[in-house]
Amino acid sequence: MFRNKKIIGLLLVAMLLIATISGCSPKTTTPDTPDTPATPDAPVATPDAPAPTDGDKKIVLLLPGPINDQGWNATAYQGLELVEKDLGIKMEYLESVQQADFEAVFTDYGEKKYDLVFAHGTQFYDAAIAVAPNYPDTFFMVINSEEGQAPNVGGIGVREWEGGYVAGSLAAMYTEKKNMGAIGSFPFPVIAGTLDAFEAAAQRFDPEIKVTKTYVNSWEDIQLGKETALAMVEAGADLIFCSANQVGLGSIEAAKSKGVKAIGYISPQNEIAPDTVISSVTYNVPGLFKGTVEQLIAGTLVPEGASLGWADGVLDMEWGDQATPEAKAYVEEMIQELLKT
Repeated sequence: MFRNKKIIGLLLVAMLLIATISGCSPKTTTPDTPDTPATPDAPVATPDAPAPTDGDKKIVLLLPGPINDQGWNATAYQGLELVEKDLGIKMEYLESVQQADFEAVFTDYGEKKYDLVFAHGTQFYDAAIAVAPNYPDTFFMVINSEEGQAPNVGGIGVREWEGGYVAGSLAAMYTEKKNMGAIGSFPFPVIAGTLDAFEAAAQRFDPEIKVTKTYVNSWEDIQLGKETALAMVEAGADLIFCSANQVGLGSIEAAKSKGVKAIGYISPQNEIAPDTVISSVTYNVPGLFKGTVEQLIAGTLVPEGASLGWADGVLDMEWGDQATPEAKAYVEEMIQELLKT
């Protein structure tokens, strides 16, 4: 089933993809699970929990979707939990903030003199730089943005194309029809770069592989994700990849219903459908939140953008039972190349 391939210079692919990636107040909702309150009143208390380091800091996390999406927003909530557990600092959060409300929400927290506002997604950046000059004592940190603006806007960009590249390398080894579907949320450069990298990696393994790419213009429409994936399967795809937050749950559901394979993305999604999801490319998002809060406490936060990837420990693999030793070896080879770029 598998064939050895001559390694083509990954550096050229990386350069091409990096060029692609240049660049009403909502109310707090209650999560579906009763043991995860929307706005905890105090840090989680355990016998071993450290005393609050700087508990008077006012920090909020703004999310574009729900914390139970088993993906992008869920990993951010895990970051909130990590901050409370390891640093003893309370963080609030606001789910499903709509783009039309970004500036109003930023303004609200600026008026309330919050010390740090996390915005979980590159789509928040324009609103952040528009509002931030009015609130110099509030630091706005945009996750998945590689840009910053003095004096109080920072960005932590994840090199998502690296995740897409590794996902495509693995997927290429499991498509029997040489036909795969890749779904993105919006055609933002970071998402387009992820899908382009998925395709480039797959075609590096086998130039005959076809990848159909489409954007659904949604982060949370599970049904649309399912319908899009079903259409791809009907057109001949036997493996589905999705970078679109909660939409990905629908794509996995569709793949399962049709007996085709899927690659999990951002959070461990193997257990959603163990016979369907081969393995997951995961993000260490919680660590980004903890590190940022530690910098806030130390007074070392800077209004700059960062670009982090596999070499920084931000990306990882969650292997599923279907991953063969040969597949693991090939993917590890691709990861080692990324570490050298």
